[in-house]
Formats: sequence, C-alpha cells, structure tokens
Amino acid sequence: MDKLLTTVLEAHGGLQNWGNVTSITAQMSLGGVFWAARGWPDIYSKQTVTLDPHREHIVFAPFTAPDRMSVLDVGPERIAIATRDGRIIEERFNPRGSFPLPFLDGSTPWDAIQVAYFTSAAVWNYLTAPFVFTLPGVEAREIAPWREGAQTWRRLGVTFPKTIANHNADQVFYYDDAFMQRRMDYSPDVTGNPPVAHYAYDHKTFDGFVFPTRRRVLLHDAEGVANQAFAPITVDVSDVTVDRR
Repeated sequence: MDKLLTTVLEAHGGLQNWGNVTSITAQMSLGGVFWAARGWPDIYSKQTVTLDPHREHIVFAPFTAPDRMSVLDVGPERIAIATRDGRIIEERFNPRGSFPLPFLDGSTPWDAIQVAYFTSAAVWNYLTAPFVFTLPGVEAREIAPWREGAQTWRRLGVTFPKTIANHNADQVFYYDDAFMQRRMDYSPDVTGNPPVAHYAYDHKTFDGFVFPTRRRVLLHDAEGVANQAFAPITVDVSDVTVDRR
C-alpha cells in the first residue's frame, strides 16, 4: 500500500476500525445554482443520508416528497425512488447511460432518477474516502505535491474501476500537514467532464472517524488554480453517526 495512503487512513480513524463499521448516517444539505439549472431547486435541503461503507448502497430521504426516498445500489447499477415503506415508485437500471449529452451547464434538465444517481454516487464516495481507496480494483499512488498559497499539499492520484459508480475514473486528492483531505479534482462524465476543484473544510471527528463538514465544489483553470468566487454546488454536514458491529 502507498505510504501516503497508509498515513491518511490512520489520520481518518484507521482501516482496521473501518472494517467494523456497518453503516453511516449523515445529516446534510446540498445547495448551489447547479440544482436549479437541472430543474430541481432545493431538492437536497435537510437530508438524512444512510449508506453501507463497504458496498455502494446509499439512501437519501426525503426525496421529491416527504414520504419518499432514493436508493442507489451497484452491481448492477440501479437507482430507485421508493416510499418509506419500500414501495417502488420508479426505478432505472444503468442510469448512467440515460444522461442527456451534450451537457449545457445552465440549461440541461435532468429527471429525478438522473439527479438521484449523480448525487448518490458522488456522496457515497465522499463519505467513504479515504477508505474507499482500499477496495478491490482501486489504485492509489502518491504524485507530485501542490502549492496552495503558503501551504504544500501532498497528493494521491486515484483510479477507480468501473465497478464503483463515481464522477469519473481518474481523480486527485490533496492532503495537508495533518493528512486531512483539503481538495479533490475530478471531471464528471455526465456533465461533460468540466475541471472540478472540490474543497473540503471544517473537519470533525464523529465516533472515531474524521469527516469534512463543509464542501465547496468549484472549477479550476488549465494550471489547476480554482475560481474561489463561484461554487455551483455546496455540501454542508451537520452530524454523522457511525454504527459498528
């Protein structure tokens, strides 16, 4: 295992401890102009998100109505909108293949299934990092550091297999002197591969594991410098509960 990854895992709570985790529940809200441009303003205000940390299964509630939720499973990929008692309202297999292209940031609408898939795949990966880097087929290796203002951040280049639903295969994760994630770069396939610089702030420890509680999704230029003036997506976490066996 890469030495930087080993240190990062320990700083976030430890891989052995993670192996005993059975579920994670987070209280969060997602905002920004991105959602209104898809036709779903305020869709992710005050969400309860529950996930399996070891396989890609995640539930958002409420979703589209107070008594409904979205459910993502992978292997095969399936997204469903269901009532709280489990009655399926709508479902779609291979939802990734349904997105409209070309993607126009300000005007391309998505249906409810597409919104749910994009968010579910993203947030499952956000909340399971860095431990997701140890799953079968994931490759993580240290690459050249990055200078951010007066700080030097070490970086992991991570390649995800097709078996993990994610924004795109090749991503970069940045860590400060305390080995906390400060940024991640990716280029979402379903939005036309824009150069995203996703910043993470206000790290807090919940039940022995560290999670960023404030995220701002920005765009960066060809040199990797982010536009700090505009965040089309925001993610704010108010609480996390980690269940263990």
